[in-house]
Amino acid sequence: MSDFLGDLRVWLNIDIVRIGDTNISVSTIITLALIVLGSFWISKLLRKVTLTLLYKRHPAAASTLGALIHYAVLIIGFSIALSTAGVNLTGLFAAGAIFAVGIGFAMQSIVQNFVSGIILLAERSIKPGDILEVEGMVVRVAEMGIRASLVQSRDGEDIIIPNSILAQNSVKNYTLRDSNFRIRGIVGVSYSSDMKRVRDVLETVATQMSERWGVPGKAPNVVMISFGSSSVDWEVGVWMNDPWEYRMAKSDLNEHIWNAFKESDIVIAFPQLDLHLDAPISESFQRLSSVPR
Repeated sequence: MSDFLGDLRVWLNIDIVRIGDTNISVSTIITLALIVLGSFWISKLLRKVTLTLLYKRHPAAASTLGALIHYAVLIIGFSIALSTAGVNLTGLFAAGAIFAVGIGFAMQSIVQNFVSGIILLAERSIKPGDILEVEGMVVRVAEMGIRASLVQSRDGEDIIIPNSILAQNSVKNYTLRDSNFRIRGIVGVSYSSDMKRVRDVLETVATQMSERWGVPGKAPNVVMISFGSSSVDWEVGVWMNDPWEYRMAKSDLNEHIWNAFKESDIVIAFPQLDLHLDAPISESFQRLSSVPR
């Protein structure tokens, strides 16, 4: 038995390669492999614990935090492995810092998106399921990653948005504190209309729509907003609790306004142009019309 242990010790101490002043033996390689494998195992375990504790309440935060833990554990594990092998980490880090500066300029946008992802994770101002207006598009957040977020448009299109756009630009979040959303229907009536009757009809429509969509404590409103060139313009504001269905709700409101005006004989105005001619021009047209053909 002692001979076997002695032979094993000799075999483990055999130098395989020499790097600078450091000899790499069989035992060193085995130690490095165990450290690296242990790093992956610890990373996997910590990610699993993170997802178990946070995923149900904060899925985006759990995924992002799990990825950060994974990279941090691997970096620490590889640092320990290199230190065990006798590699001078001070010189390596100094060379890596110079290399990182050059890479940083080339990967500036990627780093910017990565940092933005961490900021969004910490602030939690945007999370999966939120309805946003970004660069003129209304989208629903499906997934949030380290570099970019996956959103879906009302037409079912999947769009990948870099996190820097969400973190640095003005973004409307329709569901940040609640999902209440007001739709506005604008209609113009002719100047000859009975404005009191117009208001009564629009208030009736607004009340019906408000009862249909039901947002407690949010009353509809009807206002006369302007005197246009061809019409008196009114606005009907009604609250709903699902911003994602805005287009259908707006269409429903417009249809009810149209039908209510038609039943009440209220004319929806349209642009009209009156042409007035000076007397000499009118006389010229009359002479032309009286010339025999």
